[in-house]
Amino acid sequence: MQYRDFGNLGYKVSALGYGAMRLPEDDSGDVDRDAAVAVIREAIDSGINYVDTAPTYNRDQSEGVVGEALADGYRERVWLSTKNQRVNDDPDDWRRRLEASLRKLRVDYLDVYHMWGISWQQFEEHLAIKDGPLTAARRAQKDGLFRHLFFSLHAPPEDLFKITDTGEFVGCTVQYNLIDRRNEAGIAYAAAKGLAVVIMGPVGGGRLAGPSSVIGDLDVPAASTAELALRFVLANPNVSCAISGMSNLAQLRENVATASRTERLSAAELARINKNFDEYEKLAELYCTSCDYCAPCPENVAISRVLTLYGLARVYGLEEAAKKLYYDIGRTGFYANMNDAAACNACGDCVEKCPQRLDVPAELGEAHAALGDGRKG
Repeated sequence: MQYRDFGNLGYKVSALGYGAMRLPEDDSGDVDRDAAVAVIREAIDSGINYVDTAPTYNRDQSEGVVGEALADGYRERVWLSTKNQRVNDDPDDWRRRLEASLRKLRVDYLDVYHMWGISWQQFEEHLAIKDGPLTAARRAQKDGLFRHLFFSLHAPPEDLFKITDTGEFVGCTVQYNLIDRRNEAGIAYAAAKGLAVVIMGPVGGGRLAGPSSVIGDLDVPAASTAELALRFVLANPNVSCAISGMSNLAQLRENVATASRTERLSAAELARINKNFDEYEKLAELYCTSCDYCAPCPENVAISRVLTLYGLARVYGLEEAAKKLYYDIGRTGFYANMNDAAACNACGDCVEKCPQRLDVPAELGEAHAALGDGRKG
């Protein structure tokens, strides 16, 4: 395993971190605790020293399973991270959620604690108010409940610069991968300011997990699309650690092998990747841009998710991964309570809302035919 400076914190962190958001599950959708503990412990035995979880991962079960895995001396071998999502501005309620995570994880303190999924507007109007969540965080840190305050971000890229400049945080967790490079400049800025930069979704939340007829033609040595995706992220010198949700030992071992390589992608290889992906992005912009102006759908169709997956297939050649993720809609994960394109009744409500004036019902029909193997439900 390769290790990197953890921002200006004075520590070394493994290039690959374990993201406990896709733990092994049984047939009922609950976490397979024995399998999950085995994967997490092998990850640590393989040199991973950063484990990240959150209260709601895996049907609210992730923190408890991670706590179980970190027994028997494993806790002392890792940086442990979890998160606190803003529910309200009550500092006491914020503190109660932190203490609940500590109990589930069976620990007295956390190494890293996140203000979870914040935006600049949320920081200004809610977190940083007098005697608000940020005040509660500083009190909890002084009381020894966590060591370092980070933030995670799904907001527009410019928010990364603004939140970094507050000086309130020593690290951040942001999205960055081959098909989503929007935060690249912000990552460089945060690293230059001394923040530890943790990358989530290096394999695109599973979108880059399968083979690609398009990406395979890049003439960059890699055994799989997932390997290339992880190598791309780790080639960025401003990245401290990339966390991946590895739900089985095969995924873990492949990623550990990749993160253990001493050689990075060359400048020529990176230039070739960036040139090609610039072209792919321009093509992708002709289709759905995931603005979500079409939401909500009267039939609860996950429109932007469906069309984004269709774009993965037809622009990036990621047919296998797109089909797998499409199958999950209405069954598991973030879109478990929504419908796939089969539920579309062609009402046209989405067409009126779409800034690109796409024929959304027609696109949904094509997507279902391509990704759903023609299923009618």
